Amino acid sequence: MKFMKLGSRPDTFYTTEAVRSVSSEISSDLIVQVKGSRYMLHKFPLLSKCLRLQRLCSEFHESAQPQIVQLPDFPGGVEAFELCAKFCYGITITLSAFNIVSARCAAEYLQMTEDVEKGNLIYKLEVFFNSCILHGWKDSIVTLQSTKSYPLWSEDLGITSRCIEAIASRVLSHPSKVNLSHSYSRRGRDDLSSCNGTESLRHRPVSKGWWAEDIAELGIDLYWRTIIAIKSGGKVPSNLIGDALKIYASRWLPNISKDGTIMKRAASDPDSDSIGEITSKHRFLLESIVSLLPAEKGAVSCSFLLKLLKAANILKASSSSKMELARRVGIQLEEATVNDLLIPSLSYTNDTLYDLDIVMIILEQFMLQGQSPPTTPPRVKGSFEKRRSRSAENVDFGFQESRRSSSASHSSKLRVAKLVDGYLQEIARDVNLPLSKMIALAEAVPDFARLDHDDLYRAIDIYLKAHPDLSKSERKRLCRILDCKKLSVEACMHAAQNELLPLRVVVQVLFFEQARAAMAGGQVTELPNNIKALLATHNVDPSRPPAPLSTTTTVAAEDQWSISGLKSPKSSLSTLRMKLAEDDDLEENDIHPDGIGRSSKLKALCSIPTRPKRMLSKLWSINRSASEKN
Repeated sequence: MKFMKLGSRPDTFYTTEAVRSVSSEISSDLIVQVKGSRYMLHKFPLLSKCLRLQRLCSEFHESAQPQIVQLPDFPGGVEAFELCAKFCYGITITLSAFNIVSARCAAEYLQMTEDVEKGNLIYKLEVFFNSCILHGWKDSIVTLQSTKSYPLWSEDLGITSRCIEAIASRVLSHPSKVNLSHSYSRRGRDDLSSCNGTESLRHRPVSKGWWAEDIAELGIDLYWRTIIAIKSGGKVPSNLIGDALKIYASRWLPNISKDGTIMKRAASDPDSDSIGEITSKHRFLLESIVSLLPAEKGAVSCSFLLKLLKAANILKASSSSKMELARRVGIQLEEATVNDLLIPSLSYTNDTLYDLDIVMIILEQFMLQGQSPPTTPPRVKGSFEKRRSRSAENVDFGFQESRRSSSASHSSKLRVAKLVDGYLQEIARDVNLPLSKMIALAEAVPDFARLDHDDLYRAIDIYLKAHPDLSKSERKRLCRILDCKKLSVEACMHAAQNELLPLRVVVQVLFFEQARAAMAGGQVTELPNNIKALLATHNVDPSRPPAPLSTTTTVAAEDQWSISGLKSPKSSLSTLRMKLAEDDDLEENDIHPDGIGRSSKLKALCSIPTRPKRMLSKLWSINRSASEKN
């Protein structure tokens, strides 16, 4: 770092009984009091360079006693005053980036201008500041940091703005044309340890974002202004701005555990004693970082955005900041992981472990990316029609939904669907999770985005185990989001013997799986017309093999499926017959959306001929006399 020496005389200041004096044959005729400290000095050297002292002394009548001058609001304190006093006596002083701000403010206060004497202190400080400090990278940063002790003086004198402009211009300059100090940067320290910089920069590559570590030492106010100046230059890529913000956030924001506990960083301000003051400063810091985020998609990672959102939730940041973060997360949601979405809930209105509302907002933002209205008119529901199951609706509207114009690509929606299903598996274990929110989150993903429903079924199974007190109507309502045709073989085998599932789901699983198995096995050349008709009502292609089991989500051991130890088909049929006897699961007036009553559907199933016999043996017993006639 650069420094400047002024004066040539040795230091003759000394202290006697808490009074600072200067060795001289002439007795002191001026006493200056600066913030509790007393200086016994001489009028001539000080008044010849300090216009303020001239005016203050002119107000007193001549007296044999030394005049006393009070300077209670002196900027920079006793250190800055003594530096100016030594300059007046010609004593050697050393100026650097560490003390130039306090010296400049003190000189301005004492009015040490050129009008009083040529070559006065203000002039010399300005020359050193403009020619040396602003041309040094570390000097500019250290000087800018020191302005926080004198914010008003530094602003009025233009010190703050000139340091920010100098730092921004150095960042915007081409790296090969500048020689910058990397003393704050671990990456750059070794590069500059053996030479002056230009040679090492030419032969040793330096990360383009090294400057971000250096300016991360600034307070949030100065950092915000510096980043704004850098962004306004338009030369630094948005991803480097994003990296700089990530470095700054990791430097100053507190660590936040998974359960929402804030752990104070060592880098936190030591002057912040109270938890409330710490939280308030962190909240302001986070909101400032959010306001600096580049507008371009991908400038910062989705994981970083979600970490900021977790912090915003815990620090109780403004709703505008949280909504902005949710919007940005929604734009690149396909990059997120399940753990990223597990945002602790600190709301007093509900007892859920995680904040589901903010995740719902994120999903809505993802689906709203450039989305146009549906190409088909809304369906009119008659008073007699009950809610259709997801398995009956998905093919009807999947094609129209897939044709909607959206900047979110089809592949990103597929990834988000997997992400949501994994997220559902995590939150399903929460005993306080309302059924309505479980269903709403599952339905937030369009049907066509789920190529298979194995992960969704796994989430439903976990939820049913964690909520054993659900009524039959609630279980049926939950299972409406499941499409049995999209279950793999392993999932079907598990679902067929899952006693927690409604009978409707078990029947659909057995029927569709056995129909596909019969066609895939080649035992029959063509299914009977009544089977085809029933399959057609559910838009099933029996020749299509079942989707493979998804392995993208890690599931707890107790929630894993295993085909070993499964009941035999005969045992499954016994369970099915027992379920068929439950009249409350087979209401006579339960009308399906295709107009076929449940009782008529059962009759249709029971009238299926014995071919293929293997398929029928896994469903239920039929009238043998009727099968012999066929």
